[in-house]
Amino acid sequence: MNQIVRESSSTAREVFPTYHAEDLTRGGVQARILLNGQIYSLRITRAGKLILTK
Repeated sequence: MNQIVRESSSTAREVFPTYHAEDLTRGGVQARILLNGQIYSLRITRAGKLILTK
């Protein structure tokens, strides 16, 4: 997995995990994401856009 490094005006760096949408969907078009007991649906559209719904 890749990571994005963002530099702010100070010398501190923030590192955020980065995932390929195809990895999350295991090559399909939809994945479920669990947050605080709620399930969200992440979908890749035919146009290549991402839609996140509850």
